[in-house]
Amino acid sequence: MTTSAVAAAAGYSVQQVRDLEALGTLPPASRAANGYRVFTRDHVRVLRAYRDLALAVGPVRARSALRDVRTLPGEEALALLSSLHVGLVRERQEALDARAALLAIREESFADPAPSNEDTMTITELAGAIGVRTSTLRFWEKEGLVVPERVEGRAGAARRYPLAAIREARITAALRAAGYRVPEVRDTMAALRGLYRSGDRLDTEGPLVALDERVGSIARRMSALLRAGAELAGLTRAVR
Repeated sequence: MTTSAVAAAAGYSVQQVRDLEALGTLPPASRAANGYRVFTRDHVRVLRAYRDLALAVGPVRARSALRDVRTLPGEEALALLSSLHVGLVRERQEALDARAALLAIREESFADPAPSNEDTMTITELAGAIGVRTSTLRFWEKEGLVVPERVEGRAGAARRYPLAAIREARITAALRAAGYRVPEVRDTMAALRGLYRSGDRLDTEGPLVALDERVGSIARRMSALLRAGAELAGLTRAVR
């Protein structure tokens, strides 16, 4: 197959085919006597797989994975493809866990009694309760994600986390676990603050919609990864 023929068969431009070959994503094409590239149906399969693999895990990782699949022993190539599926399953579960946490926090906010001083936690207590380091809580405070109170004592101003700050920390932990970046969490927390008025439910609709969209996006990436795997299965070295 010529460069134009393989490009048409895979739905790429001629320049894209040349670029992907230069990057090592495509196996090197052989050369005809006249110097023109000669491609095969395997090149078409790799190109189709790359499109779906890039959607599933990103173009950089897709290029690396395609190079490895061609060169690794069969069982290692299959393990590599399986690890990509495992990563997406983990991302999906993290998003679902974050969604469940937000729903639980919203229900708690409706049932909570008026806060008192006994409801506060120290930085060490809160870090242990949500499973992060105290340095992480300090970082979140620096970034404006969690706002503790300061209490003067003999050793200076100590952090104290009332109910509102505890909720902020829990929501932040849930969103970070779901893959939210710090700027995105900051925007979410800014939208949620001030919504803990007496008798009101915490408005988590925006974050919940975003998490639902993330779960849907991961499902589409899983589907793309399955399609890529089907194309690549025949290109891995035989496993007996």
